[in-house]
Amino acid sequence: MKIAILSRDGSLYSCKRLREAAESRGHQIEIIDPLSCYMNINPAEPTVHYEGRKLDKYHAVIPRIGSAITFYGTAVLRQFEMLGSFPLNESVAITRARDKLRSLQLLAREGIDLPITGFAHSPDDTADLIALVGGAPLVVKLVEGTQGIGVVLAETRQAAESVIDAFRGLNAHILVQEYIREAQGCDIRCLVIGKRVVAAIERQAKAGEFRSNLHRGGTACKVQITEQERNIAIQAVTTLGLDIAGVDILRANRGPLVMEVNASPGLEGVETTTGLDIAGMMIDYIELRAKPGYRLKTGG
Repeated sequence: MKIAILSRDGSLYSCKRLREAAESRGHQIEIIDPLSCYMNINPAEPTVHYEGRKLDKYHAVIPRIGSAITFYGTAVLRQFEMLGSFPLNESVAITRARDKLRSLQLLAREGIDLPITGFAHSPDDTADLIALVGGAPLVVKLVEGTQGIGVVLAETRQAAESVIDAFRGLNAHILVQEYIREAQGCDIRCLVIGKRVVAAIERQAKAGEFRSNLHRGGTACKVQITEQERNIAIQAVTTLGLDIAGVDILRANRGPLVMEVNASPGLEGVETTTGLDIAGMMIDYIELRAKPGYRLKTGG
């Protein structure tokens, strides 16, 4: 089977592990920088070109598209979809998940519990926006932020008003969310493949920090999740139409709350913490979905 990974940096842990897992199963794999691709959008013969050559058709494409290149990266992925490649996360699902407002609205429509969230661009009444989420302390997020960047904890009303006004001055879209104090800087990252939670870790923010992202110095350990947490993670991924995702859950007094669904979750933290071969599970899933009967026909 021929597989392409769309990534700007093939040296990243996740890309290297996916390459190893694919090659160990006898597949051909190529890492392609989506920004170096260009396309012929021809209804008779759509093509993708890369480094001066027309790319062959691939059985499957694994998108590892960073949020900074979502627009062009998903356009390239759509072109591969037109050529008949199986995408491990469809372009439309990635776009849906990357739009924080849209994804939260879709999750809320399905009755999935979330932190109380307000959305605004240029609120004329900052005090009313703060009141919507129950007052301070609260969390202010830039809609375009990733890995904890553009996320601020405002511990007082005065601080919240200052942060919101500052973001408003930048002409930015913002989310304002209630602060789940009882979570104590912890969240649960559930890694979902298909309709199954294959791994779960608890991430703890470093001292003096409320963001639990491992990129920001957080630590992780294995954790047992409840049946309710398992079900809500699977429901969130299904709602957004994703094949694979990381679902971040906060343990609140009123039950598990979905904080975010990540369409391109990093593998390093969850693999090193759990010892599980997540990359191999992803390739196994592709084998089942990209070409029905592939294992039976080739033994690969």
